[in-house]
Amino acid sequence: MSIKTEVENEVDIDDNNKSQVHNFQIRPTHNQKFNTHIAKEAIQETLLKYLKDKEYSQIEAEPLSTTIAKEIKDRLKDHCLENRYKSMVQVVLGERHGAGTRVGARCIWDADTDTQASDKFLNETIFCVAVVFAVYFY
Repeated sequence: MSIKTEVENEVDIDDNNKSQVHNFQIRPTHNQKFNTHIAKEAIQETLLKYLKDKEYSQIEAEPLSTTIAKEIKDRLKDHCLENRYKSMVQVVLGERHGAGTRVGARCIWDADTDTQASDKFLNETIFCVAVVFAVYFY
């Protein structure tokens, strides 16, 4: 089975009666794919920046997790999100009690183009898991 990744379409332009060929890219090239290494670095650096010297506070947890998610998303826009990728950042921030925590997610996506990057942060009182989902918009 083969899949053609570009479709050409001729469009007439009225002002000069010339034809122009448009290429519609269906899939990203190898260089345009979401870079999970850069994303993981951005997540690690952001988590360290905000949580390195923090103690858990229930009052600060919600605004802090929102700030972390926004900064991660902003950093990825600048570095590794080709303009046709749509991203979602999920940050789970909680207090360490000694009990375990499981975080999961389910997505339906194209395994060739869509991906995710994640990292965690732990200190004496805080656990934090940040996940970035990158989905190529066809």
